[in-house]
Amino acid sequence: MAKEKGRKLIAQNKKARHDYLIIDTYEAGLVLMGTEVKSLRQGRASLVDGFVQLDGHEAWLHNVHVPEYSQGTWTNHSARRKRKLLLHREEIDKLESKSQETGHTIIPLALYFKDGRAKVEIALAKGKKEYDKRQTLREKQDRRETDRAVAAARRRLRA
Repeated sequence: MAKEKGRKLIAQNKKARHDYLIIDTYEAGLVLMGTEVKSLRQGRASLVDGFVQLDGHEAWLHNVHVPEYSQGTWTNHSARRKRKLLLHREEIDKLESKSQETGHTIIPLALYFKDGRAKVEIALAKGKKEYDKRQTLREKQDRRETDRAVAAARRRLRA
């Protein structure tokens, strides 16, 4: 059997970049049960309500929904169980000290397979206020309009 290479995206938390200001990102391994891996290989997971909690120098992923494996038996996993994250001690210590600051949280951004192993991209983030979200949206629209105007001007020059 050939070894799996590259990165295969399973789930992404698109709303996280809208709701949070991303300060720093980390890649962590996941401790999974066999049926969870099979369910993830089918491309089924949701990171929408997920968050990371640091407990006794260990990182735990909460509220990530990995549906039960359809061909599973009584050994099937529960869909929203907490899962241990595999991080280096220095990374856990850094996350622990930074997450103590007011308004900071740790959220999952993406769940994927990298060279056949399940990984999760987590981020140290700070919650955005409503006016920050509007400002970001306005900047995105302005950038889009500028790009369109530049493209239209280039088309006129070519013709």
